[in-house]
Amino acid sequence: MKPALCLALFIAFAGTASAQVVPYTVVGDGVPQSLTGKPGDAARGRALLVKRGAASCLQCHAVKKDKDLAGGGNRGPALDGVAAALTPAQLRLSVIDISRVTRGSAMPSFHKSGGTDDDKPALSAAEIEDVVAYLSTLKSK
Repeated sequence: MKPALCLALFIAFAGTASAQVVPYTVVGDGVPQSLTGKPGDAARGRALLVKRGAASCLQCHAVKKDKDLAGGGNRGPALDGVAAALTPAQLRLSVIDISRVTRGSAMPSFHKSGGTDDDKPALSAAEIEDVVAYLSTLKSK
């Protein structure tokens, strides 16, 4: 097999593997353990929100103190100060599966599979950790 083809197959497989739901344990009102076993990167988490792709938080939320994120939606509460109100474990559960926190919420669950093999989560485990790391920096309103 040609090296370029091997690399392409590796990259395709790696992308598919990262899009799988990672098992997690809810303890009380949160998920205390990182989905990746290590902390996320707040700068990458912020970049995911700015990109407005799979991390579609800004459709409903805004971060008023951040010029790049202030123009988000207003259907959900502003995220300024969210880390003063919620622990990283609570933030993680809210992003992973909001239905475990608030039944009937319009917010999507970003790392929950519908139970079928072809139903991939919106965000990978690493992306969840990056978003949680960024949200954890939002301590003041």
